[in-house]
Amino acid sequence: MQEFLNRSYFGNTIFHYLTFLIVFLFGILIIYILKKIVLNRIKSWTEKTNTTLQLPLVKGIQKLVIPFLYYIAFYSAFKTLQLNRDFIHAFDVISTIILTFLIIKLIIASLQYFFSTYLNRQEGGAEKFKQLKGISSLISFLVWVIGFVFLLDNLGFKVSAVVTGLGIGGIAIALASQAVLKDLFSYLVIFFDRPFEIGDAITVGDKTGTVERIGIKTTRLRGLGGEQLIFSNTDLTDSRIHNYKRMEKRRVVLSLGVTYQTSVEELKEIPAIVKRIIEAQPEITFDRGHFTTLGNSSLNFEVVYYVNSSDYTKFMDAQQAINLKIFDEFNTRKIEFAYPTQTLFLSKG
Repeated sequence: MQEFLNRSYFGNTIFHYLTFLIVFLFGILIIYILKKIVLNRIKSWTEKTNTTLQLPLVKGIQKLVIPFLYYIAFYSAFKTLQLNRDFIHAFDVISTIILTFLIIKLIIASLQYFFSTYLNRQEGGAEKFKQLKGISSLISFLVWVIGFVFLLDNLGFKVSAVVTGLGIGGIAIALASQAVLKDLFSYLVIFFDRPFEIGDAITVGDKTGTVERIGIKTTRLRGLGGEQLIFSNTDLTDSRIHNYKRMEKRRVVLSLGVTYQTSVEELKEIPAIVKRIIEAQPEITFDRGHFTTLGNSSLNFEVVYYVNSSDYTKFMDAQQAINLKIFDEFNTRKIEFAYPTQTLFLSKG
């Protein structure tokens, strides 16, 4: 038996080949057990948490992590064989290329999974996935560039000159495209800080519209007149933005003016009349109502109430209903609304 194990073929004994086979099969067995345990744990976890990320997570493990582990097992088993230096060097080069490729893919998949998980926890995650495409492509490109440089360095190439050239070229490109880079960083601010999202109604300066698309350089809104408004991301992050979609309620200040012929008793009743009208409306909260000023041609009241909705149509409907009720009530009580008038006194000479 010992003589059989000591037989040599291509520089290795049968014992070495059996060792290679045992190590490789043992590695496959360990990977199979881990795969069953990990994938089952992930499936049970995702079923408990009702997450939609089970499929991409399982696919990522099957396509990247499992092949990576299989190659590690093969590499460990292959190292038990005695081979010449040239063959070992060629095998190490191929292994470095394959492992670098798998690691880069694994890093990119992990980053995408991180962003997907981050967005899935937020409201309107489906819309945010559209925004993710731009930044995902940029990050993937940077990871591939960095991975390629590390690969060249591990293969023995002198990458210092290449890195220096890239650094100088990067500085030149950065100086030539400052506006683009500013918009890119503004895009990252919008993506992570979320001052607004797709579907939000916002006002920037004197322009109002609904956000349709958030790109790497520009953000596009649909204006009230149907036109498309295009803003650079830097303009948006440097501006004061009014986001009406996140408005929980609207504050309304109602000004009323009645004539000087109105009696004191009627003036005392007006705040209570208006309060009763406002409180009768649904989704309206009365705040206050006061007789404020003695105007040039009117006695002025100020009433404040809140519409408990961000819907602009509901706000206008409530305002219209309240105004009509006030007008009708004042007509019934013979309370006259004031309007600018002048009294001219003439004297005989």
